[in-house]
Amino acid sequence: MIKSILFDFDGTLINTNDVIIEAWQYTYKHYGFDEVPVEHITKCFGEPLLVTMAREFPDIDPEESASVYRQRQADMAEKLVTVFDGIPVLLKELKRAGYKIGIVTSRTRESTMRYLKQFDIEEYFDGVVTCDDTDRHKPDPEPVLMGLKKLDTDKDCALMIGDSSFDMKSANNAGVKTVLVGWRAAAENGDVGECRVDYSIERPMDLMEILKEM
Repeated sequence: MIKSILFDFDGTLINTNDVIIEAWQYTYKHYGFDEVPVEHITKCFGEPLLVTMAREFPDIDPEESASVYRQRQADMAEKLVTVFDGIPVLLKELKRAGYKIGIVTSRTRESTMRYLKQFDIEEYFDGVVTCDDTDRHKPDPEPVLMGLKKLDTDKDCALMIGDSSFDMKSANNAGVKTVLVGWRAAAENGDVGECRVDYSIERPMDLMEILKEM
């Protein structure tokens, strides 16, 4: 029986797609590079930021380039960040039905909590795991396992909802069933590789139908 729902953050709950792309293009230009195809950026969605920075700018301290990126995100957030349609209603229904709800994200705690407060959905979450809370990050199972611990839930009693291969792999490695969302930006890049996807949904409220059948 499913008792808890773990959500990824970016691209799943909150539409940060445009601000992430904008911040990446700004960072490339800041260091003298040309803009890259959007597909190159969306393929990295869900990967820990410092890992991507080290790969994209090998001659620059990842903390430095990440600082440039994060500042650009903060500057553009009010203009470009939104909550996905249907998410507030879904969260309300999940709470009403008695589910525990958590977040497992590669984003920092500061920015995660800022967005939750901005869109007035902080109250729905019983536990939040960010990149600040674990030594290892997605696709390692540690973030999902910590999410389960925060919700006091066994792996067989939870679902992980996400938009990227990093979400699916992390949940696969933790032994948690997965739900892939169809409103993800990464959907334009095809499938999620060899990850096990147990369920797919096109709209947030489709999750309630899956839960009714389980």
